[in-house]
Amino acid sequence: MAPPSKLAVATGSVTRLVKEETSYHKELVQQEERIKKLEASEGDENKEYTLRQEKQALQETQNVFPTVRTRIEQAVERLEGELNSKDADGNAEEIKKAEDAIAAGKKVIAEAS
Repeated sequence: MAPPSKLAVATGSVTRLVKEETSYHKELVQQEERIKKLEASEGDENKEYTLRQEKQALQETQNVFPTVRTRIEQAVERLEGELNSKDADGNAEEIKKAEDAIAAGKKVIAEAS
């Protein structure tokens, strides 16, 4: 089996980073829901500690977004370079996947702005 082309590797990188960004958004929503549930709960002697821990985890998740977005921007640039290079010897299916990955990456970047 032939090794994957540079185009396929770059496409996979963008796709993975977009999925990573999506999973962090899901985690953020779950953390916010846990915090709301904790704030509404009564009679828990560890409520303050647990709430503080959950808020810290929420902040850490929020701090990840700028780094992930920067990595997505860099990966999209590399993929565009691969797609526009003379060496883009990929078949039509690989090129289509690359274009879709670029569109998804740019959408994430635009939503962040």
